[in-house]
Amino acid sequence: MPDFLPMREDETAAVAALWSLCGLTRPWNDPAADIALARGRDASDIFVHRVEDAPVASIMVGHDGHRAWVYYLATHPDHRRKGLARAAMRLAEDWAVERGVPKMHLMVRPENAAVIAFYEAIGYEDGVITVLQKWLDADRAALYPGPPEVSK
Repeated sequence: MPDFLPMREDETAAVAALWSLCGLTRPWNDPAADIALARGRDASDIFVHRVEDAPVASIMVGHDGHRAWVYYLATHPDHRRKGLARAAMRLAEDWAVERGVPKMHLMVRPENAAVIAFYEAIGYEDGVITVLQKWLDADRAALYPGPPEVSK
């Protein structure tokens, strides 16, 4: 199984670049701020797989005591189809189990069919929930384009 180790402090720019390359970043979510908020905390962490000391895959995991969440699962395009995403998810699941957290959640944009298929292939299913949000930071809210039109 590929090894994932905790992200190092000097890897913020490289990991943020990986997330951007993989299409995971959005203007309203500053990856460096997300990294600073998650790294090395009791309830969250970021793990990285390195090739020649460069991050080529990552996963952010955290929990609220009731459920764990996965964010920023990323694999560099040149390193896909090598089991890195599956290994990262096993690590995240083990991380949650070690902390007594019984359930894992993640969010995928509905248009990302390939990623949804990946998660379904490893046992995840639609949680039949609606995620609601309220912006508490007006500057970030101004960057958010709003929800897409939904046909009813």
